[in-house]
Amino acid sequence: MPAEMKVYSLKEVEEHASDKDVWMVIHDRVYNVTKFLDEHPGGEEVLKDMAGKVATENFEDVGHSTDAREMMKEFQIGELAEEDKQHTKEKVFTWSSSDPAPSGGAMNWVAPIVAALVVALVYRLYVA
Repeated sequence: MPAEMKVYSLKEVEEHASDKDVWMVIHDRVYNVTKFLDEHPGGEEVLKDMAGKVATENFEDVGHSTDAREMMKEFQIGELAEEDKQHTKEKVFTWSSSDPAPSGGAMNWVAPIVAALVVALVYRLYVA
């Protein structure tokens, strides 16, 4: 990302809403995720559904990891024009072992999936 980011209006972002050209806005930053469609863990349809739109709420509702947030930087192409900005705050995840575990929501299905992946990895290493 160049030091000086290009500024886009929401109208300009809305023009990039096809299956082959997918832009979106998350936290007032503009992303071109077209090259990420095939790699997105949630599937390309999730991204295509938000093409040309402000996807901040959808992005935060999923609870993306720190790694995912870091990966986004390579797809950022600019920022939203001041008159279109929503000035949303990014969620910061600081859960530690001393904090009580979050209840409900994503933790109901994330923990079992992570546990299954760890078990599969250990099994694969053991068998190899």
